[in-house]
Amino acid sequence: MNEKLQKILARAGHGSRRELETLIKAGRVSVNGVVAKLGERLEDENAVVRIDGHIVSAKAQEEVVCRVLAYYKPEGELCTRHDPEGRRTVFDRLPKIRGSRWISVGRLDANTSGLLLFTTDGELANRLMHPSRQVEREYLVRVFGDVDEKKVRNLVSGVELDDGTARFEDVVYAGGDGMNHTFYVVINEGRNREVRRLWESQDCTVSRLKRVRYGDIFLDKKLPRGGWMELDLKEVNYLRELVELRPEKETLLDENKANTSRKRERSRSQKIRRAVKRHEERVNSGGRSNNPARRKTRRSAGEQGARNKQR
Repeated sequence: MNEKLQKILARAGHGSRRELETLIKAGRVSVNGVVAKLGERLEDENAVVRIDGHIVSAKAQEEVVCRVLAYYKPEGELCTRHDPEGRRTVFDRLPKIRGSRWISVGRLDANTSGLLLFTTDGELANRLMHPSRQVEREYLVRVFGDVDEKKVRNLVSGVELDDGTARFEDVVYAGGDGMNHTFYVVINEGRNREVRRLWESQDCTVSRLKRVRYGDIFLDKKLPRGGWMELDLKEVNYLRELVELRPEKETLLDENKANTSRKRERSRSQKIRRAVKRHEERVNSGGRSNNPARRKTRRSAGEQGARNKQR
């Protein structure tokens, strides 16, 4: 063992490398009672490592199965584990697990909604986030401003931001009205507020932003805001292969249970659609059903009631 401390701790499941680098910089990690420094290497696998005063294991947890969640982040939630002001975070709704922890694959601004991935594998999270992997992220964005072909060409060819040149890999117009326009845009890195800053460079303001895809993992249309679903083994291994990690052989996802849940969800959706349709029928007919059989039944019931009163 002779690797950087943040890499070892990430492999042991204590967070992504980026998260752990932040903890080390803040002086919240120690080795054998001495505050660790960023870039420090760990040579002794029996060293006592603490995070926020709590002893943690630096040994890789080979027995921990790599799991991945797809979460539909609502606007207003923070991508942090703990907020001093008590605001809701993306970790509040996630299922509890033993012997590991959920690691966020990147971040979304508080005002950005959409697909956010979580995994139990710190190395997977780090590789998916790293700019060198060029993993595509797709967003649905609504902008306010005068958008012409020249501005779109600028965004695709590249513009200079405070932290270097940035660009969209693709921009597809999805409609609009007046000064409001909707686009699908693709980037292959996750710099802070990159999508918003790119549009701002062209004098346009982003009024709505939602991530709809990460690699080839799409935001499921059936997933409600604040809801999550666990990816199956095929999807997990797609992500691992994407960043050159060995495939996972196990999954904790009960496929039979998952299939049953999908059937229940389809049944529930059908019931909702039927209820909405019946409501629309009542509204359109002034409170009366458009179904002749139902009108006949109601008349029969009314006539029977009248007879009973006469008796």
